[in-house]
Amino acid sequence: MHQQGRPETMWGLGLNESEAARIQEAVGHSFELRNHPQGRALPEAIAPGEQPGTVWIPLRAWQTLPEEYRDTLREMENSQRILIQGPDQETMELEQVLEQGFLTTLHAPLSRDKVQDALFRAKEVTSLYSDIYNMTEEIILERELLKRKTDQLLFLNRFLTNATGSLDPSEILSQALEDLGLLLPVKLLQAAFWLRNPDSGKTDVELLLDGSLGRKVEERWVEFLLETTMRHEGGPIAGFQVERMRSKGQALPPDAGRSLILPLAGPQGQFGCLALLCDRDIRLAKDQVQTLKSAVRHLGLALNNARLYREVKIRADRDGLTKLHNRQTLDSRLALELKRSRRYGSQLSLLMLDLDHFKQINDTYGHAAGDMVLQEVGHLLQDSIRSCDVASRFGGEEFVLLLPHTSESDAWKLAERIRERIDKRRFRYEGQTIAVTVSIGVSSLTPGTLDQENDLLVRADQALYVAKANGRNSVATSDHCDPARTVNS
Repeated sequence: MHQQGRPETMWGLGLNESEAARIQEAVGHSFELRNHPQGRALPEAIAPGEQPGTVWIPLRAWQTLPEEYRDTLREMENSQRILIQGPDQETMELEQVLEQGFLTTLHAPLSRDKVQDALFRAKEVTSLYSDIYNMTEEIILERELLKRKTDQLLFLNRFLTNATGSLDPSEILSQALEDLGLLLPVKLLQAAFWLRNPDSGKTDVELLLDGSLGRKVEERWVEFLLETTMRHEGGPIAGFQVERMRSKGQALPPDAGRSLILPLAGPQGQFGCLALLCDRDIRLAKDQVQTLKSAVRHLGLALNNARLYREVKIRADRDGLTKLHNRQTLDSRLALELKRSRRYGSQLSLLMLDLDHFKQINDTYGHAAGDMVLQEVGHLLQDSIRSCDVASRFGGEEFVLLLPHTSESDAWKLAERIRERIDKRRFRYEGQTIAVTVSIGVSSLTPGTLDQENDLLVRADQALYVAKANGRNSVATSDHCDPARTVNS
């Protein structure tokens, strides 16, 4: 019954000397009885730590207490009150005793057994109340933990559903920014993907940045993410490209808050990282950290699937050597652009290019040199057109450029620029310099005509024949071509 070596405190309210002595004798030295004489005022509020475990109150004293004092005693939740009734007083019924807030009642004269029995009951009730209180707290805590775990599972279920709802990395990351905002205050989300070339040991990097950053802020993010890539990947960077995502974040630089760098991994290992810009003083609880890590693991798998899908789609839609669109993709886009041209009355042009005497390059320098020339020409063509144009490898050393919203005169000017660039270009392979020229045929669709889908290709092929007949390394239009003459190689 001792608390830190001191006896437990009990109160008496209005006990006479005989009653106080009898109670103290019965309870022994483990308890200290502090008797308050009848009529002395009680404090209006008593702190829980100052409340006695047991209060002994004679009925005569209770009957003379003001109601506010009685209320003060009733509000002492950590104390058990025991009523003492004298032999000459009218006995209170048990219901009345309980209504007045007492645990039990003792009848004078007091005996050792009566006092000890009442004290034992008081301690039992106090212990029971304490157990119930502790159990209630544990239940409340368990309910709170269960609620938090349920919220985390609901969050992860939503996050996983949204992450796997698209095969576009930009869409996945834009949705991830919105979803992660439910877990922590994210201002901006960026990402870096990397792929190391095993032959050169250098790394190609793809950066996915918010589209609203602006040039200066974007440059700072590019530098930040490239440095992060080098720390994680370890090797030098061969080059990088930037893809701008749909804007959902704030246009802030990397040092505008705390940047959380989280790894993105797939079955083959880490392939990139996620950069979350948050408040500087952000603090995450242990369960939040676990939820965040689990969400990013799901995100890594979804992004890895999206990257694999994109690679497969590129292999299906593009030429394996030049990475330009293949013939199948060209046919599909050509049909689409013809429908648009007829519907909206817009102009449409097409260039057909053929490298001059390409067989001599293969025969003189080898097919590997020829492949290098085709690759470089493909890069040059891609750099020469707009984002709405389509560059494709038509077959062998032939290429086709589809130019929406372009007149024949503008198409001819572009063809001349490309011809001059290739003519001036010197291709180098294993110390050898290779000169290449190109012949180009130009055809155009005039608004309002009813050309068939292959007319543009046929007339461009006819124009290409004219360019070849004019001595090669030249450009010809289809205006004055002989329909019966075509070039097939």
